[in-house]
Amino acid sequence: MKKNTPTFLLSMALAACTAPSPLFAQQNQKPISASVEGHIFKPAQVDATDARVKQLKVPAGFQITKFAENLNKPRMIAVSNEGVVYVTDRDKGTVTMLRDTNKDGKADEQKVVATKEHMHGIALRDNKVWLATIKEVYTANINKDGTLSELQMIINDLPDGGQHPNRTLRIGNDNKLYISIGSTCNSCEEPNKEHGAILQADLDGKNRKVYAKGLRNTLGFDWHPQTKEMFGMDHGIDWLGDDEQREELNKIEEGADYGWPYIYGEGKENPGDQPKDMSYEAYKKKTKYPLLTYDAHSSGLDMKFYSGKQFPQEYQGDAFVAFHGSWNRSKPVGYKVVRVRFEKGQPKEFQDFVTGFLVDGGKAQFGRVVGLATHTDGSLLVTDDANGVVYRVSHTGGQQKK
Repeated sequence: MKKNTPTFLLSMALAACTAPSPLFAQQNQKPISASVEGHIFKPAQVDATDARVKQLKVPAGFQITKFAENLNKPRMIAVSNEGVVYVTDRDKGTVTMLRDTNKDGKADEQKVVATKEHMHGIALRDNKVWLATIKEVYTANINKDGTLSELQMIINDLPDGGQHPNRTLRIGNDNKLYISIGSTCNSCEEPNKEHGAILQADLDGKNRKVYAKGLRNTLGFDWHPQTKEMFGMDHGIDWLGDDEQREELNKIEEGADYGWPYIYGEGKENPGDQPKDMSYEAYKKKTKYPLLTYDAHSSGLDMKFYSGKQFPQEYQGDAFVAFHGSWNRSKPVGYKVVRVRFEKGQPKEFQDFVTGFLVDGGKAQFGRVVGLATHTDGSLLVTDDANGVVYRVSHTGGQQKK
């Protein structure tokens, strides 16, 4: 077999995807084994030049600019009540503090304020920060100057990483800590019930339990500001073809099972995994189906409801999703920020919000969006871990109050 043939490339990719990660020590994992098909295409990375940023498309009345750059690989992002921005970098294991001291819409101060290997998830509440690595959760106080006190470990035994080692954190309306734990694999029976789930714990890390399961990798989740209901964007299974499995927007409910790895979409059966001691039909009866679905392999990495007052009134109660972009597809999708329009507390449709990161007919990209946060001035901040940029989307028509 020639090394440049599509068959060879696919076989090598499958081997890479299904081989155990060095971070994953569990045994008896089996990869998806039936109806395997798919493509590998990763658009070439090009620089986020001013000319390229200028051609990004946003709705009328909005503009997008660079808030900060030269940040290596910024991932998740959070903003304090004082307007201090914190960005994690899993590769460097850092938390960087960003300040816009002169209020010109661009950070003029960057400072690393914490370091732990594989730092990723971040949540803020009442002048405290919670941070997640692969297996640990830490907390620290936020000092008056925005720096952090010494990190204190509150959890040290989260499940191993595997294919999805990135943890995200949120603090719910119930003052509980929620932790997303992705699956170790593309499709398999997990021996650890905490994989492929969202966990709930007290803010001190105690009383941890599985809140919802059957979620392959729901990195982005948040609560509707009016209804207080929880929603999350889940990644679909790879190697089912260009258009399967579609990404799922779910209403996350305590004790619910969302089907992975056996059932996906509106009751579709995964050919690679069958429930033990139960038929597909029986398993469907205990599975929650998504409310909306999106292009397969778009890879939603964050989801946040808009919480500011700068955007027009029609954006109140709507959410945004950062789609990192596909690799397991012949034509790239994702590489954009999308608005999720809600009506009466329920999601109705996806609408493009920031597009244009794909260039050269989809053969190249200058941005892979990851994290989302509403700044205290009402603008939307978006991280890009391909070019080390934090973007700022603002509404130029002036502030509009509720």
